[in-house]
Amino acid sequence: MPHFAMPATARPVAAGRRRAPRASSLATRLAAGLLVAAGALPCVAATGTGPASEPENALTIYSTAAPGAIGADTLVNMRGGALPGYAVVRHLRDMTLSRGRSVQRFSDVAALIDPTTVSFESLTDPAGTRVLEQSFQFDLISSQRLLERYVDREISVDQVRGASVETFNGTLLSTQGGITLRRADGSIQIVPGNAGVRLPELPGGLITRPTLVWNLDAQRAGSHRTRVSYQTRGIGWWADYNLTYSEPAAGRCALEVRAWVSIVNQSGASYPESRLKLVAGDVQRLPAVRAQMPRRADAAMVAAAPPGFEQREFFEYHLYTLGRALTLPDNSTQQIELFPAARGVTCEKTLVYRALGGGIGDAVQRPMLDREVGLQAGRKVDVYLSFRNAEANRLGVPLPAGRVRVSQLDPADATLEFIGEDAIDHTPRDETVRLRLGAAFDVVGERRQVDFKVDTARREMIEDIEVRVRNQKKTEAVTVQVHENLYRWTNWQITQRSHPFDRIDARTVRFPVTLAPGAEGVVRYTVRYTW
Repeated sequence: MPHFAMPATARPVAAGRRRAPRASSLATRLAAGLLVAAGALPCVAATGTGPASEPENALTIYSTAAPGAIGADTLVNMRGGALPGYAVVRHLRDMTLSRGRSVQRFSDVAALIDPTTVSFESLTDPAGTRVLEQSFQFDLISSQRLLERYVDREISVDQVRGASVETFNGTLLSTQGGITLRRADGSIQIVPGNAGVRLPELPGGLITRPTLVWNLDAQRAGSHRTRVSYQTRGIGWWADYNLTYSEPAAGRCALEVRAWVSIVNQSGASYPESRLKLVAGDVQRLPAVRAQMPRRADAAMVAAAPPGFEQREFFEYHLYTLGRALTLPDNSTQQIELFPAARGVTCEKTLVYRALGGGIGDAVQRPMLDREVGLQAGRKVDVYLSFRNAEANRLGVPLPAGRVRVSQLDPADATLEFIGEDAIDHTPRDETVRLRLGAAFDVVGERRQVDFKVDTARREMIEDIEVRVRNQKKTEAVTVQVHENLYRWTNWQITQRSHPFDRIDARTVRFPVTLAPGAEGVVRYTVRYTW
């Protein structure tokens, strides 16, 4: 791209003041094994006539992103247009207004702002100050935009020739594929794009940052305390849970649960010393036209210190308010503790053999009479971990949607080793969290069709199924839950069986099989379908 040099010019910017956050108390703490909320939100002093508790900057972040890890690949995808979420931004600023009509500019806004959501109000004179017009200007300065403004005007170009630099003037005819000039003698010269260009001045209409412009009508002249609010894309959050698994006794397991909030800001603006709120829940929002992402995003993980979040119910959602001011730079990620660690959460490890997977036969419109349907069975036995999100289980807090990573301590060197992860949806208190961590190494299964008969005259079919599960562990006994999907038709009856079973739903049954070390279990059953 060309290099530019031009006279320095003064550019007005919207004035805004920063204040250091006041100290506040711990938002949540873990006491006597129970997670309890503690402390109220602090009041952050504000100048002017605005509300005493309202800070200069405030963010309420909503997330529409799937929970996931923060890494280079995630940020690359975001730059490609996969915006992580959206936020409502509020700024308090002092502005000097003239009596009658005046034009005010405000440049401390996000590049991905939704201009239709902009709101301006005077807190000093709310009844006497009106917004007649408002606009969002985003024609930002770039080398290409500057050159386009100088088409048909004279410019100076510096071009390196060997050890010297040649300077010449000409009228700019085109900026496509380089610089095309018409010299004073009428000749045409094409200059490569790496030449240095000198422009006499900054052309009007271009701005360095996205800017809101208001045409106001004020009855009172002087300083006004104003509030500017809008929605912007490019900001999102999700929860990250870190669980430590342990087995305090044979056949028992326990968890230490730690929760963090991960925030991504790629909105094109920074938010210094801001009050932060997070909304957990499925808030409906109509799709908007996609805008171009900021040019670059550098991840910088920051683990913040107490005080933390205070959680409360808000409409049909949950609202998390941080008890201290937070600075959220543009093109950054931050992590903040959601609540202190909950220790001693009892859990249950379950092995499940689901040979046919899920979903087969769910949309069947007629009986499946083909013998071969569903015979491709897998061998993997899945490992699940579940725990009750209840106060009696030393937890009992709303869990926002997020990614759950589970680790276990290796006693050989006292290090935590990763053993699996899964994602959870928003989970209220007193509900059960169920995580799939992977597939067991030493426990395998097999499924085969022993017999199959169809009698279309009697409108019935009979199928014999055999399921084998083997425990190749040397010292540990296991219980495997064998899940069978009765997918051929909706009307079925198990007429013979080798093991007792539980009916999970209209299509699924479960056979518990306990296996000693090195043992094999065989489940056989006969199912009769009628239609």
